[in-house]
Formats: sequence, C-alpha cells, structure tokens
Amino acid sequence: MWFVFALLSAVFAALTSILAKVGIEGVNSNLATAIRTCVVVVMSWGMVFLTNAQKGLGQISNKSWLFLILSGLATGASWLCYYHALQIGQASKVVPVDKLSVVITLVLAFAFLHEQFTWKSAVGCVLIGAGTLLMVL
Repeated sequence: MWFVFALLSAVFAALTSILAKVGIEGVNSNLATAIRTCVVVVMSWGMVFLTNAQKGLGQISNKSWLFLILSGLATGASWLCYYHALQIGQASKVVPVDKLSVVITLVLAFAFLHEQFTWKSAVGCVLIGAGTLLMVL
C-alpha cells in the first residue's frame, strides 16, 4: 500500500509544479508560497479533525516536537526556494534539480539514520544525478 501512496504523492507533486508555475505568474513568489501554505494548513488540520487524530496531540514527545518543527522549517525553506526558482526559471529545468532531493535524502539517510546504502542505491543516485544534468544542460 505504501507504493500506491508514494505514487500518488509523485502525481500530486507533478501537478503542484505545473499548477504553481501557472499560478505564480505576476505574483511575488514569497506571497505565492504563503498562500499555498495556508491551503496546506487548512487541508492538514481538516484531515486531523476528520480522522479524530487531534487526541494524539498530548502524547507527542519533546523530541518529536523538536524534529517536526525542524522539518517544518526545512519544508518552508524548500518551498520558498522552489517557488522562487520556479518563478524565474523553466519548470522543465527547476523540477529535475529539485528532485535531486532524492539523492541527498539517500545520502543523509545513510549518514544519519544508518540505513543500508546498497550498490543499487549508489547506481540509482548516479543515474538520477546524471539524468538531472542531462535534463538541465
């Protein structure tokens, strides 16, 4: 089931890029990011209350709070940079560079989470990196 949700995530991420490129025309990229973020906040909290998950708020550990906040800050920085890049660049070039996050995530997961880094992961990273360079040159 994880694969279905991951695939849906990829489809929605692709739609996000195309819709954003059209939507930010003539709009400051920071303002556009703030509008998008408000929509995400409303949608996320809507799902929390729809699934009755708000009861778990009191059970979140300090460590989880810290890392969720740091993750939120990283997300915000990523979105601000992405929208600015998308506003001044071509979507067909910005998106592949943004997807280098896959390679960076694999390296960070190996270094900090001690996840297994196999020869398949290494070859995949090289191919993603080479594909990105091919697409943006």
